[in-house]
Amino acid sequence: MRKSTRFFAAFLAAIFFSLSSFAQNVRITGKVTSTVGDNLSSVSVKVKNGISGTTTDASGRFSLDVPSLPVTLVISSVGYDAQELTVNSSSEVSVNLVPANIIGQEVVVSATRTPQRILEAPVSIERVTSAAVRNAPAASYYDVLGNLKGVDLTTSSLTFQTPTTRGFAASGNLRLNQIVDGMDNQAPGLNFSVGSVIGISELDLESMELLPGASSALYGPGGMNGTLLINSKNPFRSQGLSFQVKQGIMHISDGDRNVSPYYNWNFRWAKAIGKRFAFKISTDLIKANDWLAQDYRNYKRLGTTGNIAPGSRTTDPNYDGVNMYGDETTVDIVKNVFPGIAAAAPFLAQYINSLSGQPINVSRTGYKESDVVSPETINYKVSGALHYKITNNIEAIAAAYWGTGNTVYTGSDRYSLRNLRIGQYKLELNGGKWYLRAYTTQEDAGESYNATVTTRLLNEAWLPSGGSTGWYAQYTQAYLANKLAGMQDIDAHNAARAVADKNRPAAGSTQFQQLLEQIRGVPISKGGGLFVDKTNLYNYEGQYNFSDMTKGFADILVGGNFKRYVLNSEGTLFADSAGKIPINEYGAYIQASRNVTSVVRLTLSGRYDKNTNFDGRFTPRATATIKLSNNNNLRLSYQTAYRFPSTQQQWINLNVGGGVQLIGGVQQLKDFYGINNSSVYSLSSVQSGSPKNATLNNLKPESVTSYEVGYRGLNLGQKLLIDAYSYYGQYTDFILRTLVVKNPGAASQQIFSVPVNSSTKVNTYGFGLSLDYRLAGNFVATGNYTRDAIDPVPAGFISYFNAPSYRASIGIANSGFGFEKRFGMSLIYRWQDQFYFEGDFANGQVNPIHTLDAQISYKMPATKTIFKLGATNLLNQYYRNAPGNPSIGGLYYVSFGYNVF
Repeated sequence: MRKSTRFFAAFLAAIFFSLSSFAQNVRITGKVTSTVGDNLSSVSVKVKNGISGTTTDASGRFSLDVPSLPVTLVISSVGYDAQELTVNSSSEVSVNLVPANIIGQEVVVSATRTPQRILEAPVSIERVTSAAVRNAPAASYYDVLGNLKGVDLTTSSLTFQTPTTRGFAASGNLRLNQIVDGMDNQAPGLNFSVGSVIGISELDLESMELLPGASSALYGPGGMNGTLLINSKNPFRSQGLSFQVKQGIMHISDGDRNVSPYYNWNFRWAKAIGKRFAFKISTDLIKANDWLAQDYRNYKRLGTTGNIAPGSRTTDPNYDGVNMYGDETTVDIVKNVFPGIAAAAPFLAQYINSLSGQPINVSRTGYKESDVVSPETINYKVSGALHYKITNNIEAIAAAYWGTGNTVYTGSDRYSLRNLRIGQYKLELNGGKWYLRAYTTQEDAGESYNATVTTRLLNEAWLPSGGSTGWYAQYTQAYLANKLAGMQDIDAHNAARAVADKNRPAAGSTQFQQLLEQIRGVPISKGGGLFVDKTNLYNYEGQYNFSDMTKGFADILVGGNFKRYVLNSEGTLFADSAGKIPINEYGAYIQASRNVTSVVRLTLSGRYDKNTNFDGRFTPRATATIKLSNNNNLRLSYQTAYRFPSTQQQWINLNVGGGVQLIGGVQQLKDFYGINNSSVYSLSSVQSGSPKNATLNNLKPESVTSYEVGYRGLNLGQKLLIDAYSYYGQYTDFILRTLVVKNPGAASQQIFSVPVNSSTKVNTYGFGLSLDYRLAGNFVATGNYTRDAIDPVPAGFISYFNAPSYRASIGIANSGFGFEKRFGMSLIYRWQDQFYFEGDFANGQVNPIHTLDAQISYKMPATKTIFKLGATNLLNQYYRNAPGNPSIGGLYYVSFGYNVF
């Protein structure tokens, strides 16, 4: 750890103490107006292919220092066509911006790591600007992602949303990278991206770019189902004091939770001091009573497998509610309790034997999630940055992003992330054509706990399950007495439960709260429910664009990175009781692009990565863009991607619901538990009565090969934007978990969940179509329709595909109509098909989802103020998008934003 810290500090020092000579500057001044003569403020004025830039003031004026002339300026503003202007002298320049046909004109970077129009991008890409977020019928910019073509959002909590594309949805999706201002946003120990928990506030958001599908060739391991890039505003170009207050209500018609308020407050301040220094700071606070997980369907589980089953607490003695905790503890009283009673009371032996033909499984009585997890969700994040222009072409950046709060995550169990704290800290040198970047992610799980384990232990702390006076002994004695008295079997069980549960702590009582606080404050490794995680990540990377030197042949881009994880859970999550566990990764990539004809552009990319515990992997990519006509392009791509097993899939060591030990797949852990192909048996074979040795292969990275064809173009007089794609993907060495048994049938029997690679290739395919039509009066009608599917897999194979076969949305929006174009509105209806969800926590059917989101707004241009009235899930049709996740209802809000556009 010390070595990593010293290296990190040395790297940062090297960046900031780099010396550069300053050139004699030339100052360019000018004014930007509209075609009707209005002064345009906040217009971006940048040097093309450089970092120098500024914005116009309230009167439309700007000044910009450049090292020499001539220079090409790029002048751009939302709602206007961008212009390029070559300046040859220091005379004042005058620019008139023309209102834009905004459909399809956005510039994106993520597709090739270089700027290009979205119409000409060689792969599928979705882009969301800050202006689109302002006019969207959404409470947060993560909600906006859910309206994009082919995107699924998995909601574990109001403040914990995970986007997914092309299947394999899950809380904390491991197959989609989220990159915030160039930093991998994944919590290094918890293994989920935390963009909705820490990172960029809404007021500091510049844009989001989403690459669906394979994207490892440029962005590294993990981008098998996509990469999301979230970018913040530059304080040189976006200055001033801004704030936004958003308040609303939620939980209308929620039977288990009263109507409650929703608060979301944002603040941002950015200022340039002179021509070389600028800073910004922003904060974001969300506070509300969380959506409630209230899936009380009966669940038949064993470790990480199971299914929804008929029954309830009053009809099934072995009831295990999905969001009821503590009832995972189950015992076969015939096998484990009857013999003891028969020995103590021989006169009952004959009667007991008459009941012993079949197992009688009985579960402990559980508590609802709302009993053991605080209803309050809160998220506070703060970020800031210092920008210094060492020269007109080199900018140094020091940035920090920190967040804390309470939220809930669905993994192998439901986890209450309480006082979670995560920080990301970055230093960067950006030379326009190159950059050097170093950052670290510092994670602290705070007072987070496993709700399932904690509640099971609470039951045991009140009354142990075992022993002659334990819960099961009392239950079984009462059950036998009831049967002897002539009760029907289910009545005998229910009456026995009432006896065993006598004096059971009521949820919310002083006794209950004391037990809960005591248990969730003790680490899992010491018999409690608290998990400690202070895992850190250190990353160093750089990139150089050689296009100016190689443009006669091709545009060449190269880059690389080194990444170091330091696992530190003190034995509560990882097998690190003896000390911290380091894992190193490094990688490098190269990309070459050139126009092979006047209408065909070819791009070839390749990346190599290596992990401490796994062999290196090479991922190539080839794309072609074919210009069919002006603003109409066909795209073809061959892409590969892979991911190393996550830190948890390598080193986790955790007991989960059902008494299963969840372990990582590294050989050291298998050796520790004595697990090999000759010592363990598949669970299914043990259950069938014919144990067979399990096959445990050496864990390795999984990969995907994807083929895609797409079209993007403007039609009908540049009014209709059509974007369509079709893809096929094949997954190899798919990582999943298998359940194996050691010492089956013996008192020392143990069940382990071990990650393995499947020998079965998983094939997926799908298509998507979106239409954006510019109507009269600045209205835009939108619609999209997508399909994702998976080829049939062998019986018993769990793919975790988790995607509706079909989804669609239609909408209409207007960012300016009525009096002086001050009004704005948007309306989106979204539908998705039913599908079967497979997860480590629960499997089950997800019903079709229909939602309607709407907003109307009013702008005051003089102060750049917006009043907004909106609702997500306007019709309040409660839904859940995964078994065990919360039911999501309507959120109705009003907001006031000052200096926000």
